[in-house]
Amino acid sequence: MAGESKRRRLTGTSTYGLLNDIFSQIVGLFRGELDLARTEVQENLKKAVVAIGMVGASIVIFLVALNVLAASLVDGVAELGIGAGWAALIVGVGFLIIGIILALTGKSSLQSASLSPTRTTKNVKRDVRTTKEATHGR
Repeated sequence: MAGESKRRRLTGTSTYGLLNDIFSQIVGLFRGELDLARTEVQENLKKAVVAIGMVGASIVIFLVALNVLAASLVDGVAELGIGAGWAALIVGVGFLIIGIILALTGKSSLQSASLSPTRTTKNVKRDVRTTKEATHGR
């Protein structure tokens, strides 16, 4: 029913009125897409802020634990007959390798591609395609 009344309303409208309606609908469509993009980016940023906060808190806790464990580990390696300097070097290199692995894993989780508004991009592409089809025919 709504489609019939819209057709009746558009039938009696001038070319200027039709163009004005089309322009208004396109502007409304893009405003809606911009609102969706803004909302989607805000949601993704909130998730990123929470993730960064958790990573920061875990770093502090890990540093404290790491100091205690490193001292214990160096002492344990030194008890095996290796000098304290070499024991500290061995333990330090082991922790360095673990730290590099963790840093690379965290970096991959925060890639910018995961923060981009994918739904909005897909919707805008679909809207452009639909608008082209409607104005130029298939």
